[in-house]
Amino acid sequence: MADLSVNLRGIRLKNPVMPAAGPQVRNAECMMECVRQGVGALVTKTISQEPAEIPRPCMQQTKSGLFLNSELWSEISAEQWVKEEYEKCKYSGVPFIVSLGYTAEEIERLIPIVSPYADVIEISTHYMEKDIEPVIKSLKIAKLTDKPVYIKISPGITKIGWYVKRLVEEGADGFVAINSLGPCLNIDIETGLPYLGSEKGYGWLSGKSLNPIALRYVYSIANSVKVPVIGAGGISSGEDVIAMVMAGASAVQICTAAILEGPTVYSRIIGEMDSWLNNHGYNTIEEIRGLTARKIAERKVITSPVFPNIDRGRCISCGKCARGCTYNAIEIKDTAVINKTKCFGCGLCITRCPELAIKI
Repeated sequence: MADLSVNLRGIRLKNPVMPAAGPQVRNAECMMECVRQGVGALVTKTISQEPAEIPRPCMQQTKSGLFLNSELWSEISAEQWVKEEYEKCKYSGVPFIVSLGYTAEEIERLIPIVSPYADVIEISTHYMEKDIEPVIKSLKIAKLTDKPVYIKISPGITKIGWYVKRLVEEGADGFVAINSLGPCLNIDIETGLPYLGSEKGYGWLSGKSLNPIALRYVYSIANSVKVPVIGAGGISSGEDVIAMVMAGASAVQICTAAILEGPTVYSRIIGEMDSWLNNHGYNTIEEIRGLTARKIAERKVITSPVFPNIDRGRCISCGKCARGCTYNAIEIKDTAVINKTKCFGCGLCITRCPELAIKI
């Protein structure tokens, strides 16, 4: 078994997997089930000064598999969180991350009552504009406590390197990347109405479709500042965790997969991550952290075609590669055959082959 433990600047986790702030950690009962499934840390649903009034329906999985939600912060009052929910999780045995939002004024009222329970304060900036100044104000208020403060990053920030460097200068101890993407709109063509019940039907995109965006943000942040980054966005397998750690993440948060699969998703993903490390000869997860940046530094950019090869023993002539070849460079005979005079070397066939029979 590989050593999965990670160290967030003095806060030790037995593994890098934790829930993200969301409905799957809406109260102490749900959070303690995450602990029973083996998570390395707990994250609470985001609280604000007043309980959220959430329009229903507030979650949708579309026919194409996209996941949208119009969830807000916690519908439970801050007072109930302090008196009941936090108290029940205080001795869970894993580090405890309290998520707060959103403005400096709201956070100023919340910090004194929640900080005794927190190992880390996570500040959500999801409902702020991309202007960094309100984020800095919230950060400075949160830093009045003696607890580390992590800023949750929303997608859409273009100068992310400058953005996180500035926040580190102002005292940020780490980052969570990323929040859901939006607002988005999906319409039920049978009724002409959005499925989600928010005022305009808008929602936020999360789940697998968000993963490549999240990976890019984690990679950019990890290579811009020397503080921990917790990757979040579309993680649903052990391999997704491995990719996040290779991008530079110290740990990961999971939300949509836990909503769709239930809390056993955490133990499954932890097991898959451990198996991957063992099967690839790694003794610790730290060995792969930041691996992608090191590999990219060694790689040369190639602008001429690199032709793939067909493993005839593996090819089952299913035709997926040929149907998806926009250059008409693949023909199906006994096996797939590549016409190198037409092949552009785009690589799509490699990723579409169900039998892994096409390789460079």
